[in-house]
Amino acid sequence: MRASVSMSVFLIAAAAVAGDTHKVVHGWPRMPDGFAFQEVSGVGADSHGHVFVFHRGARPLMCFEGASGNVVTSWGDGLLPRAHGLAVDGKDNVWVTDIANHQVYKFNHGGELLMVLGKKGVPGLGPEHFNMPTDIAIAPNGDFYVSDGYGNNRVVKYNAQGQFITEWGTKGSAPGEFDLPHGIAADGDGRVYVADRANGRVQVFEANGKFIAQWKSDEIGRPWDVQVGPDGKVYVVDGGDLKPQPPDRGRVVILDKTGRKLGQFGRFGSYDGQFYWAHAVDVARTGEVYVSDVFKGMRVQKFVPVQ
Repeated sequence: MRASVSMSVFLIAAAAVAGDTHKVVHGWPRMPDGFAFQEVSGVGADSHGHVFVFHRGARPLMCFEGASGNVVTSWGDGLLPRAHGLAVDGKDNVWVTDIANHQVYKFNHGGELLMVLGKKGVPGLGPEHFNMPTDIAIAPNGDFYVSDGYGNNRVVKYNAQGQFITEWGTKGSAPGEFDLPHGIAADGDGRVYVADRANGRVQVFEANGKFIAQWKSDEIGRPWDVQVGPDGKVYVVDGGDLKPQPPDRGRVVILDKTGRKLGQFGRFGSYDGQFYWAHAVDVARTGEVYVSDVFKGMRVQKFVPVQ
């Protein structure tokens, strides 16, 4: 299964484009022989240096070593037919959403199923149903938020035991409304960040859903995902405008918590360090950034800071 290239060769990263904050690491991950990702929709890093990748093919949930890129384990065949969002919580549990089953799943680090929310195959509204939920964010106290995006255009909040607390949002473009809430993140200060994709903005809320601010600009583009890194910075995936033909945009934009741009990396395209429908982002505790590419890209890439 393991490639024969030496670690020193494997870790050589491409020179970043001038002005980019991060550069790609070639050859990450090391794929099993004869295996290829399908549409890679989710990615998340844990405290053990592992990276979980969620894709729409066989072995839909895969765990890789962050350093070497080798496969550690995989699971989910027959359970997760249409992968979408993925998040890793502070206890290294792995949460995912499936937009075919209309459900949210919580697994422990080894793949044991701990919790399921939503009614399998039954879209709907209310505390016990979702309609193609897109992502999950877990607060430090264990409360979690689900962006119930494609069908319901809302955010739903639960406590750590999966009991409903509150919800907010309907379809629209006013503050607190959504047009496809596609990614979601929570920070240690009680704020919730939502990538409001079709509205081309990030909305920021208090933990109870009270609107704080929206970030909308050409610099941010069309946010497909948002994450708060361990460095306190906000990482936004601009997946572009779904143009049928190139050129389009593909990049990660780095912001402070006021929405001020600090940097960016990546370009539109299919080569290393480029994105063709970048879909999700996560930041490891050691600073590496992982970005998934759905549909045409069908891969995950690892980026390290430019020194």
